[in-house]
Amino acid sequence: MNEQLQLKESIKILILGAGTGGTIMANRLRRRFPGNKASVTVVDQDEQHIYQPGLLFIPFGIYQPDEIVRPRSHQLHKGIDYIQSVIKRVIPDEDVVELADGRTLGYDLLVVASGTRLLLDETEGLSSSGWLKTMFDFYTMEGASALRGAMEQFEAGTLVINIVDMPIKCPVAPIEFAFLADWYFHQKGVRDKVQIKFVTPLDGAFTRPVASKALNGMLEDKGIELITEFSTGEVDGEQGKLISFDERSVEFDLLVSIPVHGGAAFIDDSEGLGDELGFVVTDLHTLQARCKDNIFAIGDAANLPTSKAGSVTHFEADVLVDNIERFLAGQPMEREFDGHANCFIETGFNKGLLIDFNYEVEPVPGKFPFAGIGPLPLLKESRINHIGKLMFHWFYWHLLLPGLPLPGVPSDMSLSGKQIPESD
Repeated sequence: MNEQLQLKESIKILILGAGTGGTIMANRLRRRFPGNKASVTVVDQDEQHIYQPGLLFIPFGIYQPDEIVRPRSHQLHKGIDYIQSVIKRVIPDEDVVELADGRTLGYDLLVVASGTRLLLDETEGLSSSGWLKTMFDFYTMEGASALRGAMEQFEAGTLVINIVDMPIKCPVAPIEFAFLADWYFHQKGVRDKVQIKFVTPLDGAFTRPVASKALNGMLEDKGIELITEFSTGEVDGEQGKLISFDERSVEFDLLVSIPVHGGAAFIDDSEGLGDELGFVVTDLHTLQARCKDNIFAIGDAANLPTSKAGSVTHFEADVLVDNIERFLAGQPMEREFDGHANCFIETGFNKGLLIDFNYEVEPVPGKFPFAGIGPLPLLKESRINHIGKLMFHWFYWHLLLPGLPLPGVPSDMSLSGKQIPESD
């Protein structure tokens, strides 16, 4: 197949999704294959590109909705075609994508960048009459905006942040919400009247033991109750109660739910493309889909065992553009993604943490990005980390989406400046 592609005058590259991953890849591939070497087409179902890290701040009044939304098509470089349509399915054996409006799109190379969606109906009672009244999410604009009103009116009672199941996008965001809620209610002068509970199916606050231990301690110091290994089976909105599969219960007056996440609906309808959760079955290192050699996946759409976060998508793009170029040239794909993730964690009171890790290396203390200099401390609260979190808003629109490198942050995780514990 690669020999046939090399004989073509112009390669048809099709990208499904115009979020973070799809936009970065479209812009980088357009730059990598200028002129008539390739056509680049992007498909998404709407025109709203939301800066998703900003949704966390909407309930606390730190951002307004219009500050984090821009048109999708405006983020794509000249020479990229944008099609607005719901995607029906991919037919890998025919190199075709069917759209819901009846059109079909052929491709030589396909990049799936369709992100995740919230599956409220997977949890009994979650989408009942109490939804967006006493139960909310902050992973959607609708949920975050409605939650803002509820937070403004909340003066006393029990606030519960509940992760229903993993994986989720931006896995540190629920912890950030708990920390920001502690700060928010202190600012309102009612913190002593509000109980905050963090309820998770994990055995700690985070998926990685070193970071989890640090975050567990911070939750305790802030008076936030941590309830672990709680597998949510049912939500009773009328009674204000979470019920686990082992029949434990947690009562709430206000529930912030992180529902079950799944891949885009069209992946379920595309034979051989996805796993049982609707995420594309993807090689951990090359980012090539397992079902067909001319299909690749990036970002939240892939079933990789790393965080579903914007930084991960950025690092993946570095690898994926090189691998696609080599694949189209009929050469072995030499670049390997190492699972690199880099996440700021807001902790309230104008402070934040930073963690940096990959498939093999835990988040550990140290300095980032330069050994001994930093200036960002790892796994330690600081004001500069909080500033870094807020500055990322600008970097997102002006560097990350256009496909430009982030200064001092390589795609492969560096061990420089990190306090790696010695092996036993």
